[in-house]
Amino acid sequence: MEWVILGIVVLLLLWLVMVYNRLVALRQSTGQAWADIEVQLKQRHDLIPNLVETVKGYAAHERGTLDAVVQARNAAVTAQGPEAASAAEGQLSGALGRLFALSEAYPDLKANQNFLSLQGELSAVEGKIAAARRFFNSAVAEFNSAIQSIPAVFFAGSLGFTPRGFFELAENERAAVNTAPQVKF
Repeated sequence: MEWVILGIVVLLLLWLVMVYNRLVALRQSTGQAWADIEVQLKQRHDLIPNLVETVKGYAAHERGTLDAVVQARNAAVTAQGPEAASAAEGQLSGALGRLFALSEAYPDLKANQNFLSLQGELSAVEGKIAAARRFFNSAVAEFNSAIQSIPAVFFAGSLGFTPRGFFELAENERAAVNTAPQVKF
């Protein structure tokens, strides 16, 4: 009888270790997914000053738009964590949209090879960021589901496994991003 009880206890402990190890692996996966987003965002942030400098030569009197892009970029660079980064990146996307709308008003800028090259690179990075965000949100959903499912729900919180936030835009930024910028001539 003692051997049966000991066997059950050992099996229970092994099962708990497997559940714990799965939670650790999922937490690591969300961390890796966030790091992937940060790499893409850094590449985006590094391209923006070059783009602003190129536009300055053609649209010097559009200082307000250029300053807004620089300020939004700086806020995005210093944002910490998915929630803050989501908000800052939403502001940056809106500012970049206004910057690209300026190119329509300046045919020489629109035809500039450096501007076109930077715009193409930025578009490629935007696609990579979107893919990285989808992967991160998928990893977060899987992690959050795992810690909220039985049996992990009974001990995950006490072991430091807390739900992670998704990379999403706040409501006010979502409206700004979904609205096309107004271009006035």
